[in-house]
Amino acid sequence: MRVVLIALTIAVVIVALLPLLRPRRPARPGTPHELVKDPMCGTYIVRSRAVSRAGAEGYRYFCSRECASRFGG
Repeated sequence: MRVVLIALTIAVVIVALLPLLRPRRPARPGTPHELVKDPMCGTYIVRSRAVSRAGAEGYRYFCSRECASRFGG
């Protein structure tokens, strides 16, 4: 009986720890959780919280409105 309890305990621990051992997949480009770099100050910010400005080269992302306005002139 004791062996069965030990085996069951080991099985539960292994099943509980398996998700921690699997490598995490990186976020796909374009997802809201992607980090983008502010071209003005070099700060990284989550894209969904960044201030975006459209330009000839596509979108640029900024950490604040101040950085966006300083970049635009």
